[in-house]
Amino acid sequence: MNAVTDFIPAAPVVKSAEQRLAVYDWSAFAGEMNSFGCATLKSVLTPEECRDLAALYPQEQHFRSHIHMARHGFGKGEYRYFKYPLPDLLGGLRTALWPKLAEIANSWNERMGIDQRYPDAHADFLRQCHEAGQKRPTPLLLQYVTGDFNCLHQDLYGDLAFPIQVAFLLSQPGRDFTGGEFVLTEQRPRMQSRAEVVPLMQGDAVAFAVHNRPVQGSRGNYRVNLRHGVSRVRSGQRHTVGIIFHDAK
Repeated sequence: MNAVTDFIPAAPVVKSAEQRLAVYDWSAFAGEMNSFGCATLKSVLTPEECRDLAALYPQEQHFRSHIHMARHGFGKGEYRYFKYPLPDLLGGLRTALWPKLAEIANSWNERMGIDQRYPDAHADFLRQCHEAGQKRPTPLLLQYVTGDFNCLHQDLYGDLAFPIQVAFLLSQPGRDFTGGEFVLTEQRPRMQSRAEVVPLMQGDAVAFAVHNRPVQGSRGNYRVNLRHGVSRVRSGQRHTVGIIFHDAK
């Protein structure tokens, strides 16, 4: 596969994802993103879909690489990057989520004085990534067991980085695991950092700022820096799937 179009899911797959997402209040979602740098979508995935995605983890044929966090100082736990083509469910959601998020991202860049504007179609942005040498897929499946955690970080894989990403919790808190909360921190100029802990249930999605976002101050917009991570899993096993919209070098 060489052309970007080879990585784009089939039209029926995208249509199904678009119909799934049509039930949400995207105006309220944008308001949450603008106010807090993150927003949730409840029950995007069914329990069966969550179990099916988590069950892919030991199946090597779906992935391009396997990362052990402790080896790199990222935390404790592991994850695998999917290879192209992505599973239909993830590929469809990645394509269908794009226009909803690109509108917010373009607004953010305008407010922050950043010239970059994102195209209407995700395929066009992937083409830009590939022309810049970023050709490796970035959606990933993460696995944590008791004692594992993910240090605060930013998922930047090259010069082109879309400023919003989405994670889906595949396991059920309280049944499959305890602890393991999603954490977002925001570093504000000349102020103490702010932390946001996002409660999620199985099948829920959280969208969040990858790097920077604008905040309205008394003298106009200013830029804040964000990092995300996962607190220590106290018992059980936790699976999450992440959708990152830029590809990697």
